[in-house]
This record gives sequence, structure tokens and C-alpha cells, in this order.
Amino acid sequence: MVMRNEVPVIDIQGLHKRYGAVHALNGLDLAVNEGEIFGYLGPNGAGKSTTINIVLGFIKATSGAVRAFGLDPRTDGAEVRRRIGFLPESPRLYEDMTGIEFLEYVGRLQTGGDAPDWKPYCERLDLGPAALARKIKGYSNGMKQKIALVQALQHQPSLLILDEPTSALDPISQQAFFELLRDARAGGATILFSSHNLWEVEQLCHRVAIVRQGRVVESGRVDELQERRARIVEVVFRDGGPEELDVAGAQVVSRNGPRWHLSVRGDPNAIVRALAQY
Repeated sequence: MVMRNEVPVIDIQGLHKRYGAVHALNGLDLAVNEGEIFGYLGPNGAGKSTTINIVLGFIKATSGAVRAFGLDPRTDGAEVRRRIGFLPESPRLYEDMTGIEFLEYVGRLQTGGDAPDWKPYCERLDLGPAALARKIKGYSNGMKQKIALVQALQHQPSLLILDEPTSALDPISQQAFFELLRDARAGGATILFSSHNLWEVEQLCHRVAIVRQGRVVESGRVDELQERRARIVEVVFRDGGPEELDVAGAQVVSRNGPRWHLSVRGDPNAIVRALAQY
């Protein structure tokens, strides 16, 4: 059994980041607990990558408090980054190296000694010996993304920070990658998974924070957010429908004769049962 620490692995309070008149982050609060896969969800430009770069100590916040493993990334950046596996949104690789040379080189930097065993990760992502012997500049975008994923995972870090990690991956590779993340979490890793894809987050994450314009606007367990999410349902009444509709969890959005559109929250089966009387 893996023991969990009650102190968040990532703890962000009142974070602001300004670039002149642009507010990339506007009072952001976020806590990622040990041993969870945490989804960081939002549209492009919402502030996700800026948050990650501050956690890693790559850029300085305008104001607010940031801790990773209880440490300040600005003053203890080397120790923080030593314990992290990172995949940026647009990874840049040493393209004149072969895949093997790149993983060996990065692995030695990660451990400070011998490179870790990257072969099992490559096998599961279908990166065979022939591909790994070629120079990276000849790789497809999907193969480059797989190599970048392997370098983030191979040294078995305590914290994985992944910024849009499934871009360029085909569906089979996505599923193999998700299984690798579940295995890493089972081994004790904490994972921050940044994405603008709601389906990915629902498939993988335990909790999620939704960020918009540099501020968290919604957070909680994935199942809780699914229950709160409104669905638009079209209903066609055979006899034109009732004068009024009083169904718990359903709100009329529009009516066009017998065709109604409802905004539905909660259990849709309960709504269907209530509508059956009509």
C-alpha cells in the first residue's frame, strides 16, 4: 500500500502573472494531492502553460504563493525539477540524435548517473528498435511525441507534469499512454494532466480544475462535475406537449410547436421517466 502525504504536492494560492497589460493569471488557486491524476482543463490561452512554467521555476510570478513538494520553485528549483518528469506542450528534441541517443542522454541528466531503462516504455508505445536507431529529424509528429513522453516517464519521477500530452497521438497510442499513467500513479506518482479535451480528462483523472482567463472557475471530482454539467435535450411531443412543464432538473430553453429543447442536469433517466406521462 502506498502511503499518501496530506500536504499537497502542488500548492498554489492567489497566483498572478502579468505581461504588461495582459493578465495571464488572475488570482489562481490550485492544490494537487499526492497520488492523484489531476486534470487541468481549459481552452488555449486560459493560463495552463503559464501555471506550469511557474511551478517548474522557469518564469517568475507577479504575486502569489507557489510550492512544489513544500519547496519554492524559484529558490529551490533544482531540487523541485529533479523530482519531476515534464512534457511541454511543444517539445523540442535534439533532432540530429537518434531516438536511442536522445533517451540515453536525457536519462543520464535525469539521474546524474546511468540512464534508466527506457525500453519498456518504448515497447508499450510501439517504438521499435528500427525507429529508435533513426535520427529524430526523420520522425513523424506522432513518433516525436512518443519519444517526448518516454523521456518524461523513464526515470520514474515523483511528479509528472504533462502539458497537452496526447497531441499527435493516434487513438491506440493514446490508450497505451493512459495505461502507462495509471501504472505510474499505482507506483506512487502524482500526475498533473493539462488538456483542453474534456473527454481525455473524464477518462483519466480523479479531480479536475477548469481554468478560464487565468482563474479557476470550477473544480471537484470528475463524477461531481459530470452530474452538474447541463445537457441540451430535444423532446418531441406527439400531441403538442403540455402548457407548462414541471420536471425537477429540467429547464425549458426553447419551444417550437411540439419540438422542445430542455437544459437537463442530474440523472437523465429520471427526466425520461418524468416525461413518459406525456
